[in-house]
Amino acid sequence: MLEALMKKKSDDGRFRYLYWVIIAIFAILVCRLAYLQLVEGEYYHSLAEGNRLRAVPIAAMRGVMYDRNGQILVGSRPSFMVTYVPTKDGMSDAELNELSQLLNIPEAKLREKIDKVKSSYIPTVLANDLTQDIVTKIEERRNELPGISIDVQPIRYYPYNEMAAQIFGYVGQIDEDDQQRLEGQEGVSNITQIGRAGLEAYYDDLLRGKDGGRQVEVDATGSPVKEMERKNPVAGHNIHLTIDLNLQQAAEKAMDSQIANGIGTAGIAMVALDPNTGAVLAMASRPSYNPNWFTRGITEAEWSQINDNPYHPMENRAIAGEYPPGSPFKIITGAAALELKKVTPDELIFDSGRHWLVDMRNAGGEALGWINFTEALSKSDNVYFYEMGRRVGIDKLAEYAAMFGMGKKTGIDLRGESSGLIASEKYKMDTFGEDWYLGDTFNSAIGQGFQLVTPLQAAMIVSEVANGGIQYRPFLVSRIDNLDGTPYKIFAPEQIGTLSISRSTLDLIREGMRNVTEEGTAGYIFADFPIQVAGKTGTAENYSGQDHGWFVAYAPFDHPRIVIAVLVEQGGYGSSASAPIVKEMLEEFFHVGKYAAGMPKDEDKDKQANADEAAPQDAEPAE
Repeated sequence: MLEALMKKKSDDGRFRYLYWVIIAIFAILVCRLAYLQLVEGEYYHSLAEGNRLRAVPIAAMRGVMYDRNGQILVGSRPSFMVTYVPTKDGMSDAELNELSQLLNIPEAKLREKIDKVKSSYIPTVLANDLTQDIVTKIEERRNELPGISIDVQPIRYYPYNEMAAQIFGYVGQIDEDDQQRLEGQEGVSNITQIGRAGLEAYYDDLLRGKDGGRQVEVDATGSPVKEMERKNPVAGHNIHLTIDLNLQQAAEKAMDSQIANGIGTAGIAMVALDPNTGAVLAMASRPSYNPNWFTRGITEAEWSQINDNPYHPMENRAIAGEYPPGSPFKIITGAAALELKKVTPDELIFDSGRHWLVDMRNAGGEALGWINFTEALSKSDNVYFYEMGRRVGIDKLAEYAAMFGMGKKTGIDLRGESSGLIASEKYKMDTFGEDWYLGDTFNSAIGQGFQLVTPLQAAMIVSEVANGGIQYRPFLVSRIDNLDGTPYKIFAPEQIGTLSISRSTLDLIREGMRNVTEEGTAGYIFADFPIQVAGKTGTAENYSGQDHGWFVAYAPFDHPRIVIAVLVEQGGYGSSASAPIVKEMLEEFFHVGKYAAGMPKDEDKDKQANADEAAPQDAEPAE
């Protein structure tokens, strides 16, 4: 009996233990269920929905860029892109290999993109701008490539390829840095295109628009079944540029022609301005690149073509290149000497071919005898302007250079602008720890030595002379539109300064510049040209190669409508390297027939070559 009671008591203990174990298990399950439902419920709901629904972003159309006459310069076009959403089993090596062959993209590059996928239900772009042939092949093998889809999205398009590439810039797909920077902004998705350079970058927030999206139901393989919901994208603002398409094309054609002739292979920069407003009529830099490459995903071969080019195709030389101004700086030296009464317009100075204090000479030992200001400017006489530099002094030269806008950025609506450099005693001492000598002043007076200027600054200097001394900020955009076509913002000319220089001095400078194209260093280029042109040649010494060639000009002489500055790196004489480009631009701008304007024919080439030899006074001698 006692044994039976003991056994019953033992069994009751075991049941009681089992009872509490079961209670504990159910309590844990209830707590876990409550946790999953109340705390993690939203997460697992979204995960489940993500397996059933796909949020497919729809890229917004970037705003169109028009030229000043309404011609499309940059737009968008539809394109096919392939996207990937991870499936349960992921992508096998065999599937990756097949996709690689279809897209003609290395497996390693595809694997890198796939491994970066963070979301299990947001599509990741693997390739875009696919040809119809590739799209067809992928669609035929859709069942063999789980998680792969084809979508149609707008893509940026540059119809003129390399033309004005440094102005327009290019776009690229958004990356992690962009996503962090734009976090919280409406309409930004993983397929947003971001402006990387040029106007695309400067006005990116307006051009970009807002991406939309659609929610689609998918089957087990990830293939779309039906669309559940849609949010339409909002297009970006259209912008109207000050650029004249015909002038831009004529300029770049002339630049390429010079390069084809072996002139300017190291680089060419060109800027054309409206001197009455500051509007940029044309701007170009050579070598260039094709921004369409970046839009669709640049290949290694294309990137090597850009990156391995020693002359940096992506650099906008017109605003970033810094060069000795050469003889165009004589405009500033002459203005300072006349305004400070260091010389009178009629004073004659004897040019024996060398200065009498420092043995610095004209190019080729040329000697012009007794000359006054306008003759010295038109024939680009070095000895005369050495003497002007001596009389004015380096401090006043620096003061007048700053007055004309040297040594500071113009503020144009592009990134990457350089400020140039004004020569001074302080700069030489701070940089090189050396004293200043009279020879330094001589060099500075003719635009050599430490003086540096960008082609845009050179164009502004001439613009100030042409319009009577008004400094306008150069600009590229004249209007930004709302989505309905009404003006969002209109850009008016912005005056940023005025030259404290008398009208009589500016008149003398203009007269000297007119004589340059009539009987001076560029006379043979503009012989019989029906429009009066004022210009200035320049040959800037380059210590690492052949001299750079300058030509700056404005026209018409009496009522200026256009200013042009052209710099040909290692081009030699400005009269033969740069002036022909300016002339072809003026022919286009004024609708002047090529040969009616006196353009030398083939039989005149020998005469032109002889004229080059006979007009070397714009070349600067070594110190």
